[in-house]
Amino acid sequence: MVKRSSKKKETDFAITAFRVVQQATEGEPEPAKEPEQALTPDGKNAAAVALGRLGGKKGGKARAEKLTPEQRKEIGRKAAQARWSQKETGK
Repeated sequence: MVKRSSKKKETDFAITAFRVVQQATEGEPEPAKEPEQALTPDGKNAAAVALGRLGGKKGGKARAEKLTPEQRKEIGRKAAQARWSQKETGK
C-alpha cells in the first residue's frame, strides 16, 4: 500500500513563488487592506443609509396611493385606538 504525505501540497505556482520571494527577502507579507468607507456620525455606512432613505421616502406615498379610502379610514381608526389606549394605561 502506498503511503501518502499528510501535508497538502499547494498547486498554485503564484502562491509558492510569492512565498519563496518573501522567504528570500525575509519580509513579512502585508495583509490586504479593506477599502475605507464613509461613515455617518453614528457609525453607519453612509452609502447604505442613503440607499435606505431613497426607498423610505417613496414607500409611504406609494402605499397611500394603493389603498382605497375605506382601507385608509380603517388604518387611521386602528392608529387612533392604539394612541388612546396608551394614554389610558399611562404608557
